[in-house]
Amino acid sequence: MKIKDLRDDIYEYIKTHNIVKKYEKAKKLFENDPFYPSLNTELLEPKDRLIYSFRLDKKYRAIFIYTDTNTIEIVAITNHYR
Repeated sequence: MKIKDLRDDIYEYIKTHNIVKKYEKAKKLFENDPFYPSLNTELLEPKDRLIYSFRLDKKYRAIFIYTDTNTIEIVAITNHYR
């Protein structure tokens, strides 16, 4: 699985929130196994929109879409509990 490079605004967000290392670790895990247990990869509601997320840590999640069968694009990184 391949993850497209982050947009500048998303990279600035993770840099500002000091989670670049957590993102890099989760990215490596996802690229090797998108359903690695600690990532808790899931299809978000409503399911027909085909928007997914995986966990960076207990607080932050990466929201993504598939751009093709083997590539995803992260569209947001959010605080899971806001």
